[in-house]
Amino acid sequence: MKAIAKVRPGPGVELIDAPEPELTPGKVRIKVQRASVCGTDVHIYRWDDWAAGRMKPPVIVGHEFCGVIEEVGEGVSGFSPGDYIAGESHIICGHCLQCRLGQGHVCQNTKIFGVDVDGCFAPYVVAPAANCQKTDLSVPPEVATVQDPLGNAVHSVSAAPVNGAIVLITGCGPIGLFSIAVAKALGAAKVIVTEVSPFRLALAEKMGADVLINPSKENAAGAVNRATAGIGADVALEMSGHPSALPLIAEAVRPGGFVSLLGIYSNPLTTDWDQLIFKGLTLYCVIGRRLYETWELMRSLLANKRIDITPAITHRLHYTEVDQAMRLITEGECGKIVFEVD
Repeated sequence: MKAIAKVRPGPGVELIDAPEPELTPGKVRIKVQRASVCGTDVHIYRWDDWAAGRMKPPVIVGHEFCGVIEEVGEGVSGFSPGDYIAGESHIICGHCLQCRLGQGHVCQNTKIFGVDVDGCFAPYVVAPAANCQKTDLSVPPEVATVQDPLGNAVHSVSAAPVNGAIVLITGCGPIGLFSIAVAKALGAAKVIVTEVSPFRLALAEKMGADVLINPSKENAAGAVNRATAGIGADVALEMSGHPSALPLIAEAVRPGGFVSLLGIYSNPLTTDWDQLIFKGLTLYCVIGRRLYETWELMRSLLANKRIDITPAITHRLHYTEVDQAMRLITEGECGKIVFEVD
């Protein structure tokens, strides 16, 4: 089969001939229908310090996917050939302290598809049955494949008291865009977003944001203050990973407010923690999806058509067009990119 792989250290990836993955006990073989591109794939493509310190090539890349089960391995129950599933990218051990406490999303022995084990930018992938999430047939493949990052948005939003709240979202990358729809579905009264890209601000408006702020063109804290009648946002969702976001949140969120932190910072931050403390803010740090609480909520939101994330999916490419996908992401002229796999 043809697969996209990181075959050696250094920038870029390659299209290779790879054997179809071997089916082993406890796992299922999946015919991949769609895959999607994540920021992690960009780190791998660029071969930055994180990728160089984590990956051990050769590895088939990609970790967001959906497809149909073709074969089940020995010992697998609850799944059959023909089942329509999406993949959870984090393979957890099930026996560490965190897993035993129901905190599998912070399992200390996590392995990730396309990073630690072969991933999904290929026609077939073999996955532990536990990582397969049955998906309602009404959910189209281009949406089913992005449930992994959509789950990050669902986790970030559902952890916060958003019902009836004014919600500030800093950063309108794909997860920030998804968060707009999730916040509205969970009862947010108003959603304010900040983003420097006019392209992504336009996408945010399509996703249902009520107030659009470009910090490169206006004072963001002042704009939030005006949009909240001087009270401040009740909840902030930090999705950008930009060092300016935390000072903005510290100023723009009301005393007693709630902050979900998802953005990853490439450099150390200098933050006025006293401002956060004296405001009595609650900080919640997000990694991945709560396994599998987040998936159950996301399944309900999608199956009952309470959210529509399709405006955030801006490009549909063949999985061999990975270089074009990376160019679009680098230029900032895209939302979520979905790969067709055949």
